[in-house]
Amino acid sequence: MIEINLLPGQKRKTAGGAGFRMPEFSTVLANVKDKWLLGAIAAAVVALGGNGALYLVTTARLGRLETTLRGVQSEKRRYDAVVAQKKQAERARDSLAAEMAIIRSIDADRYIWPHIMDEITKALPAYTWITSISTSAAAVPTTTTATGTAPVDTSASIDVHVSIDGRTVDIQAYTTFMRQLAASPWLLDVMPTRATTVIEQDRPVTQFNIALRYRQADSLYIRTVPLVESVR
Repeated sequence: MIEINLLPGQKRKTAGGAGFRMPEFSTVLANVKDKWLLGAIAAAVVALGGNGALYLVTTARLGRLETTLRGVQSEKRRYDAVVAQKKQAERARDSLAAEMAIIRSIDADRYIWPHIMDEITKALPAYTWITSISTSAAAVPTTTTATGTAPVDTSASIDVHVSIDGRTVDIQAYTTFMRQLAASPWLLDVMPTRATTVIEQDRPVTQFNIALRYRQADSLYIRTVPLVESVR
């Protein structure tokens, strides 16, 4: 069908369904007269821009934090290995400390008599002799604490009471004997308990008794020597 426009100046309407065209925002804004609507549109535009900027900033920050997290996790794995090695070394050290404490407790009373006899012999002055020596011992529990472990109960400390009976022909030798006993690092609490005069072979002599205690001397006074055995 042919249509003829008989009215001049009037444009032909475009047939519907020819296509969709985006409206021009400037035209839309020019036609909008409500200031509240304009404000709402401006706020929406600002909000969209702010959200976009916030998204970009958050994404960049998240990337940096993930990189930092991976580095921290790597350091943690490395330090976990170091801590595990340290704990293993501490367990080995504590085991050795417990074994040494047991060895010391066994050795503590092994050489008591040799030390006592040696100290008495060195302190004995001239014209003085010993008639008897008696001892009474009791184990005194001591506590050895290793770092990071529970206390280890040992009996390394031995409380040994010693009683010395002797005679001397010189009273000054008796006092010298007591003084030299008291100077020993292995003996303590040296106390005279009895001193009387008796006749022996028609001569007056001083009969005495001295009480003291034995103690383990400091390692400074302990000297070890190698055991040499000749083999033929």
